[in-house]
Amino acid sequence: MLTPPNTNHTYPRTFSHIGISVPDLEAAVKFYTEVLGWYLIMKPTEIVEDDSPIGEMCTDVFGSGWNSFKIAHLATGDRIGVEIFQFENAQNPENNFEYWKTGVFHFCVQDPDVEGLAEKIVEAGGKKRMKEPRYYYPGEKPYRMIYMEDPFGNILEIYSHSYELTYSAGAY
Repeated sequence: MLTPPNTNHTYPRTFSHIGISVPDLEAAVKFYTEVLGWYLIMKPTEIVEDDSPIGEMCTDVFGSGWNSFKIAHLATGDRIGVEIFQFENAQNPENNFEYWKTGVFHFCVQDPDVEGLAEKIVEAGGKKRMKEPRYYYPGEKPYRMIYMEDPFGNILEIYSHSYELTYSAGAY
């Protein structure tokens, strides 16, 4: 019999995936594949509330009465999964940037051409949350960032360099 590893030792877990809700799944798949270059690994699929294994699992998560939703699975260039959901009666709030509330308020992608990707996002219907990218080490290192919004109101940030490089010298 195999024994489980020592569970008293804490080690850094890897990131598997994130789930994003949108009001239009097909438009979101188009945006994330064409603008961010993510891979579509499972095409849009409708999931219904029933007694199938996936239906029961979703009822465990959402409670009863969710009826149905659409989902697509994508993957980033570094193999992180992205689940995109379109729920019935999806609401696209006027301002989805309630950073003071508990929960995930943004996700970040990395591209050495921060300005170019920001413009592609704007051209695809997104918007800048900041006027221009900011430098973490002005005049010293080219590390830049900008907060954006996808066309569906989800907040994303763009980094020019890796998280580790950006913060290893204490960015502020």
